[in-house]
Amino acid sequence: MNRQDYLHLQAEQKFLNERLVSLPENAWITRQSTEFRLRTIEEQLEGIQISEREPARIHLTFNGRPVVGNHGIFAEFGMKAVNSFTEAIIAVAASLAAPLKAMGPIPNKDQNQLLITNTALGSFGFELEEYHMGQLSLDEQTAVEQAVERTRNLLQGAINPDDELLADSAAELDQRALDKVRAFVNTLAENEAICALQFRDRIFHFTDVGQVRTSLARISQDNLREEEQCLEGEFQGVLPKRRTFEFRLADRPDVITGKVGPAVLNPEELNAHLYQFARIKVMMTRVGNGRPRYLLLEPPEWGTTA
Repeated sequence: MNRQDYLHLQAEQKFLNERLVSLPENAWITRQSTEFRLRTIEEQLEGIQISEREPARIHLTFNGRPVVGNHGIFAEFGMKAVNSFTEAIIAVAASLAAPLKAMGPIPNKDQNQLLITNTALGSFGFELEEYHMGQLSLDEQTAVEQAVERTRNLLQGAINPDDELLADSAAELDQRALDKVRAFVNTLAENEAICALQFRDRIFHFTDVGQVRTSLARISQDNLREEEQCLEGEFQGVLPKRRTFEFRLADRPDVITGKVGPAVLNPEELNAHLYQFARIKVMMTRVGNGRPRYLLLEPPEWGTTA
């Protein structure tokens, strides 16, 4: 049974319990049939196993110059905005498996698609749903779910004046994926539009076009800088489940902290090489003059100092 069917049974159980409380004493036939149905539902719920995860569902709505109230949205803008948002999600989802190449097709594109399933009210917009062939595992989030959350985190960081929050959210994104999110925000700014993004129980929204333009400036390459660096030193510790590390630099007494990227398949193996000389390639992300964030891009090179 999938989760939607399970929720329907729970809702019916609640309705029947409320109905029993409100039934008059002389409605004994109705009471008997209601109690019978309630027992049947309770038996089903007791032995139930939810075998299917619900696909990710997103409400993406727009307002501003291209939107005509709740009536409609200019087709040219609507198609461009949804396409640029979808491309951002696809890129972020693909980058969770491995760093993206600067050019060429984005891998696993077919596995990370979104469907338009309905229009969404709240000005005007669309209901989007994760497309997935077969059942979704209950064990962990899908790549699309993680991509939507990371995209939302970046947008939230962009409207927040705290550079540290923006740096934390940007450090989660691949460089090419970050460019795709920039393209989506640029589409809004060019068309004097704003958007609201609802996913799960959280909502992100721009308040006005000025905030969109400010956000675009905050995530621009002039303010949010990413740079590949090769560093030498020693790992001081690695937390595999959190995919974080500490690394002491060889040329100065600093210890940097960072996250382990998807190209490192087993972070636990790094703990077997603690305090051993290593050369690592990292992506350094910095907002303005703030503290840099580091992402380990590939397995280290182990060896001796030159």
